[in-house]
Amino acid sequence: MENVKSNPDRRSRNRVPARLPVKIRPSPVHSELAAETRDISTNGVYLYTQSELEVGSMLELVLILPPELMSIGKSWVCCHARIMRVEQGTDNRFGVAAEIQRVDILPEIAP
Repeated sequence: MENVKSNPDRRSRNRVPARLPVKIRPSPVHSELAAETRDISTNGVYLYTQSELEVGSMLELVLILPPELMSIGKSWVCCHARIMRVEQGTDNRFGVAAEIQRVDILPEIAP
C-alpha cells in the first residue's frame, strides 16, 4: 500500500501577504462587518473579524485588490466566497479562510 501524506495546505495558488481593510457581509440579511485580510490570492482569502462566522456559508467581500493580483492595477472588487474554516484567535478575533468563487470588478467612483 502506498504511503500518501496529507497536505493540510490545500491552496492551489500562491497567496500575497496583504493587510487590507475589507467590508464583509455574511448574507443578504446581515449588516456589513469590518475585517482585515492576512493574505489573499485569486481564489482564496484569509481574514480576521470580530464576529464568528459559520463554515460553509457564503460571504460577500468588498475591498481593493493589490496590483499583484490584478492585471489592470489595484481595483475595487466584490468577491463572493464560501467559508472553509474558522479559527478562534487569542485576541477575541476569528480567523476565516474562504474560497473565492467569483470576483466582480466595481466601477471607479470619481472623487
